[in-house]
Amino acid sequence: MKHPAHDPARPEDERLSLGKTYLYGLQHILTMYGGVIAPPLIVGGAAGLSTTDIAILVSAALFVSGAATLLQTLGLPYVGAKLPLVQGISFASVSTMVAVASGPGGLNAVFGAIIAAGAIGILITPFFSKIVKFFPPVVTGTIITVIGVSLLPVACRWAMGGVQTAPDWGSMSNIGLAGFSLLVVLIVSRLATGTFSRLSILIGIVAGTVFAVCIGKADFSDLGAGAFFSFPEPFAFGTPTFQIGAVISMVVVILVIMTETTADILAVGEIVGTKVDARRVGDGLRADMLATTVAPIFGTFPASAFAQNVGLVAVTGIKSRFVVAAGGSVLLFLGLFPVLGRLVAAVPLPVLGGAGIVLFGSVAASGIRTLSKVDFDGNLNLVIVAVAIGFGVVPIAVPGFWSAFPEWVHVVFDSGISAASIVAVLLNIFFNEFTKGRRSSPSVLAASPPIE
Repeated sequence: MKHPAHDPARPEDERLSLGKTYLYGLQHILTMYGGVIAPPLIVGGAAGLSTTDIAILVSAALFVSGAATLLQTLGLPYVGAKLPLVQGISFASVSTMVAVASGPGGLNAVFGAIIAAGAIGILITPFFSKIVKFFPPVVTGTIITVIGVSLLPVACRWAMGGVQTAPDWGSMSNIGLAGFSLLVVLIVSRLATGTFSRLSILIGIVAGTVFAVCIGKADFSDLGAGAFFSFPEPFAFGTPTFQIGAVISMVVVILVIMTETTADILAVGEIVGTKVDARRVGDGLRADMLATTVAPIFGTFPASAFAQNVGLVAVTGIKSRFVVAAGGSVLLFLGLFPVLGRLVAAVPLPVLGGAGIVLFGSVAASGIRTLSKVDFDGNLNLVIVAVAIGFGVVPIAVPGFWSAFPEWVHVVFDSGISAASIVAVLLNIFFNEFTKGRRSSPSVLAASPPIE
């Protein structure tokens, strides 16, 4: 079936054949699946839940992530950025949720805090979206670069095996399997053309999984364990409770999530080559916060845009939001059929680690490409980039750097993405928006010639 031509100014509206749409969409799901199931596994363990109850959390996470992705990509009036953004359960909230879940309120206090904080997020979205004017290329390029750099350690941990306490953590077999997956991606990218080239990530993951089976590094024994079909039950864990301390802590997390989502919306807009204004950021944030507010009803946690999938858009060049919507429908389907979710979960983490090197490195490369358009002469843009990247790398290089500070400080700055976003925006306002007293050559750093 031939689809009508899309507006060249909106490449995200391109429609592909049904087969290609779902193939490319499946790549997105394989890329982010591990990130979706990690928070319910961690928080469920902290709350002392049984294996059966944790499985319910995982299915709910998949179901809500799929529904949120459909909302973000297809949109409703005033809700959804209509960009190729995958929504998933945010890892930024894990430490706060673990602290609340370990207390007397348990999991129900976590759900109550999320509902209240999500509702507050919806209310402040119109004001929060106005900050988009403070995101010129010097800011967006810096943030995109830090998004990629902050995700690379995730790929490295996957390549080492994913579980640090496992006996084969960092073994040659794990890293070799990641290297094999990466090699397949590179060979396919180099030799294949058209659709096959754009499916290089999926082909690398499938080939890596097959190779893992051959060498005994993949385990599909859990496929038959648990229910085949299961619809998420509303309030399966009881009625949410509202504790003022937990709500305040979660509001701080929500602000971090909103900052990261804003950065992801701007990043994917830059990569796709489409206009992103305050209205579009606001629509995207509303979808984010609406999904977050509703998530506890189905037994799961805050949903936000996934930065790793921005890298997949950059690698494949597939900019269609309908491809990501297809991926969202797959996520929703996995949430209804836990057996399919267990099949995807059986993909060895080292295989994903090899593919992740390409994916996450591509995000950083896209940020560098954006920074190449920035004017660094006669201004302090170089200082903005240097300091913001420094703050973004601190929690990667030294994870406990902010641990001695108040809770709200390390909740905000332990995320390299939110730290870099805040610092870049504030420095841009200080150096570029406040023009009074600004000199023509304000810094030795800014005036230094590029290295050739």
